[in-house]
Amino acid sequence: MKKLILVLLVLLATLNVFSQKHPAFEVKVTGKGHPIILIPGYSCSGDVWNETMNHLKNKYELHVLTLAGFAGAKPIEDEEILKTVRNQIIQYVKDKKLNKPMLIGHSLGAFMTLWLQSTEPDLFEKGICVDGLPFLSAIGKPETTAESLKTNPQFNKEMVINNFKALPNEGYISNMTKAMLHQVNDSLRAKQIAEWNYKSDRKTLGSTIVEMSTTDLRKDIANIKSPILVMASLFGTKETSEKIYNEQYALLKNKTIKVADSKHFIMYDQPQWFYNEIDAFLKTK
Repeated sequence: MKKLILVLLVLLATLNVFSQKHPAFEVKVTGKGHPIILIPGYSCSGDVWNETMNHLKNKYELHVLTLAGFAGAKPIEDEEILKTVRNQIIQYVKDKKLNKPMLIGHSLGAFMTLWLQSTEPDLFEKGICVDGLPFLSAIGKPETTAESLKTNPQFNKEMVINNFKALPNEGYISNMTKAMLHQVNDSLRAKQIAEWNYKSDRKTLGSTIVEMSTTDLRKDIANIKSPILVMASLFGTKETSEKIYNEQYALLKNKTIKVADSKHFIMYDQPQWFYNEIDAFLKTK
């Protein structure tokens, strides 16, 4: 019994050291096989991947993240939160000696997938971007530049953060649920996403949306060496989605773009299509 207690204490100490080294995200590890890192979207918990995790866990070792400040996870005070997240995921892969992990990211997580792959192209294997873009602010306006946005008052980080902080708690979840129904079909899913948003740190919400909106990866993705599967939702029509995504991903060499008959949360709206596509992509050499 004493040995068991000692082992548990060592394990807890190890976990505490890990959390101090990588405060930019929480992680749950499950399954066995080739490692995959799953990154949720804006304000979401890693639980957004629960069904995906159950689908994949018998074939892969899954590292499911919840980013700092989102869905109740402890926030960090860094000036550039997303850059810190990127750097700490890279360090996590090196610390854990993960061998060419694959990446699956949704929305902001897809953006992060592209950032990781373009920053350390030799560290990662395949990537799957679920309804995410290299430069969100250039949808329909490909001439938009990050520099032009940084001088736009609409993207002033302090102002955006203050706007988030000023949102009243009363009615927050019900109003956010209505908004989320534009991004997912199921009302229970919409409410869950709204609750994650409500539990998120307001400063983190403001800071990260500005950081993502003013970071342009359209040229950087030319550095990516591994195959990337891009899943797009419907922007009105399939043709419009294909146009937007092909514009944004023009410099990504080894890509496959598929358009789902779906709103933003493809893994919720079209789960069977989603699983079929990721299974086929992950199996290919």
